[in-house]
Amino acid sequence: MQQIIISGVGGQGVLYITRLLAEAAVAQGRHVLISETHGMAQRGGNVISHLKAGGKKTSAASKDTEAGSPADFEFSSPLIRPGRADVLLALHPDGLTAHSYYLKADGRTFCNTPDNQGRSSINATRIAAGLDSPVSANLVLLGFALGSGELFCPPEEVENLIQRAGGKRQEINLMAFRTGLKEAAEKLSR
Repeated sequence: MQQIIISGVGGQGVLYITRLLAEAAVAQGRHVLISETHGMAQRGGNVISHLKAGGKKTSAASKDTEAGSPADFEFSSPLIRPGRADVLLALHPDGLTAHSYYLKADGRTFCNTPDNQGRSSINATRIAAGLDSPVSANLVLLGFALGSGELFCPPEEVENLIQRAGGKRQEINLMAFRTGLKEAAEKLSR
């Protein structure tokens, strides 16, 4: 099981990348729970999502009922307790300060920061602006995190979901996501 906190401010696409990761978990046959808190999101307020992606469903469980019996689930609440998150995706530097208490001691953080220092930070805002799509910083950061190999699913799973979604933003979304993957590969090779 992997527990992931996704943090940002309204308009950064926290809910979009939460949905992409949840759909990737479902596509892999995993149990998944999500919870979203987006109170003042429309005014640039804090947005946080909790995502739990469990192990793959067993075939015996799917024979009993479509969703499996309660004993087959690894979790019963979508909320992540403080000190238990495996990963924090911070789309805004303030998210690191506001939500790092969710991380366990050996948890991993991926942060969109202007200084771009450290193996786990990237200036996704600058990169997305360079692609003429400032709103795509969320996908740059998601690609960066997936490219690290620290998340439960491979990058190809999420890329397929972006392709299947289609729409007028499909090409720029794919470009932003792939740029994040490329940035991860470059940082890992250093």
